[in-house]
Amino acid sequence: MSASPEDIAIFPLNAVLFPGGLLPLRIFEQRYMDMAKGCLRDDVPFGVCLIRSGREVGAPATPEQIGCTAKIVEWDMKQLGVLSVKTLGGQRFRILDSHVTEAGLTRARVEILPQDADTDLAVEFSACADVLKAVIKEHGPQIVAEPYLFDSSSWVSSRLTEILPVPLAAKQKLLELVDAGQRIEILNKFLLQHRIAG
Repeated sequence: MSASPEDIAIFPLNAVLFPGGLLPLRIFEQRYMDMAKGCLRDDVPFGVCLIRSGREVGAPATPEQIGCTAKIVEWDMKQLGVLSVKTLGGQRFRILDSHVTEAGLTRARVEILPQDADTDLAVEFSACADVLKAVIKEHGPQIVAEPYLFDSSSWVSSRLTEILPVPLAAKQKLLELVDAGQRIEILNKFLLQHRIAG
């Protein structure tokens, strides 16, 4: 059962964020500066959605219907007029309706979606966890937030989707899947094909 709809600011990006994922952002447009300040002041998340049409900068872009909430966990402004933030993915949501404010910021009434149907990572998908372990060993907590849940299909498939060179449209489809087992199966096939090709 989903909670009652919430009203949040939407940041359309050329990126797909998953629950538990890290997304660093450099914010310089005034509308998003104000959005970030409001989120920090009120301790609330904003929504990250892949751009369906339009661009990140300039006129408001049209976002995909399903996205993920993002909570600012670190910020600084080393360069005047540029806010650097690190965000952490929270919950998937579906946009019910949206409008653009006078400042050019998209706000939406959203429905929080249920968590993935998670399962223990099956032995046949252990290669997926191995790839992830290798990436984390090289790059560490800069790109993957702890705790590391290598036995979770949901966690492993979400982190792999973020890291692998999969087209953004495919990442969006993987975000929209409600079954983590299905997502890990698709990613495992991708890894096998990639290895055969490489």
